Amino acid sequence: MTSQNEPRLSPLHDAHVAAGASFTDFAGWQMPVRYAGDLAEHHAVRTAAGIFDLSHMGEIVVLGPEAGEALDYALAGRLSALAVDRAKYSLLLSRSGGVIDDLVVYRTGEDRYLVVANAANREVVAEELRDRTAPFDVEVFDESDDVALIAVQGPAALSILLATPGFSADDGALDGEDFAQRLTDLRYYRALPAEFQTRPLLIARTGYTGEDGFELYLAPDDARGLWDALLEAGADQGLVPAGLAARDTLRLEAGMPLYGHELGRDTQPAQAGLGRVVDLGKDTDFVGRAAAEEGPDPEARVLVGLMGHGKRAARAGYPVLAVLGGDKGGDDAEVGVVTSGVLSPTIGVPVAMAYVAPRYARPGTELHVDVRGSRLPFTVTELPFYRRKPGAPSSTPAPSSTSETRKDG
Repeated sequence: MTSQNEPRLSPLHDAHVAAGASFTDFAGWQMPVRYAGDLAEHHAVRTAAGIFDLSHMGEIVVLGPEAGEALDYALAGRLSALAVDRAKYSLLLSRSGGVIDDLVVYRTGEDRYLVVANAANREVVAEELRDRTAPFDVEVFDESDDVALIAVQGPAALSILLATPGFSADDGALDGEDFAQRLTDLRYYRALPAEFQTRPLLIARTGYTGEDGFELYLAPDDARGLWDALLEAGADQGLVPAGLAARDTLRLEAGMPLYGHELGRDTQPAQAGLGRVVDLGKDTDFVGRAAAEEGPDPEARVLVGLMGHGKRAARAGYPVLAVLGGDKGGDDAEVGVVTSGVLSPTIGVPVAMAYVAPRYARPGTELHVDVRGSRLPFTVTELPFYRRKPGAPSSTPAPSSTSETRKDG
């Protein structure tokens, strides 16, 4: 434990120091932002695999005979219909319909759900869940301090886990060959209770990079052993440690929203292209339902992708301008704002996400972005910018986080 003014350290902090990581303050944590370099780590995830420390994320357990019904009321999705060992992306809405946080929810037992929240929103989410589920026969536990989280992401993720000795089913009933088949057959947004060196963990086929991959939840004291074993097993398959900088560029290429940029209390899900996440078909009330049914103002800005030319990236906060006077001059109107942007390591051109007025949201629309006083052309483009090769499990949005350094965890 640390004092209120001291940064929190991941249980893997010593491993990051030994690997030469640079660190950033992230929601009160000292987390690795990069190791060898952003580009090398980004390309490793796209072509082989990267291993991420996500131990700063929040893990909140909702337990009790009415846990499903309680979460149906607390969240925008229908969690009671979720099968055991499956996961669902959902939203915690305010009563006015804005997004308090985006979440991944795992049903880990008949009466038990694991809610994974963004690091900066952990306490808010726990408090909201306690308040909203109070009328139900449930208990809410913030178990974040008792959980470490390691992600292996990339085309080689499965083969790396299969090559790592020490995994077995949580009951020890399966031999290595049977366990390997179970892991291979695990579909996206599914989870597998397991053990590593006889210690319990949860293996989920989820991620936030646009690639195939796994997220592994386990006790903090067990994290270093697993981290080292994965790196050793993956060394000849191109596995490298990757920091939050690469995670941010990966999720942006994959068109995944980042809380505090694309999502926030002033944004309704429909504006962010997440209207499908709000289940208006469930026959129970939920917090934010009335606002969601009414929907945002017809003129409210909507999220789009932007693709540019050259090498100058549009960054968060840069104005988006309508092309009123043509490319050679004239008066411009500010019609939107960039929420995230980068020179795409994979595509090689600037890409960004931005909120723009609906009339300018059609793919193919030509706009400009004011990049430090220069008026640069961008084209509205369907998201995502990058899709992995056919045959890999399909991807869906996962929770993000907000950070002053614009690097996600």
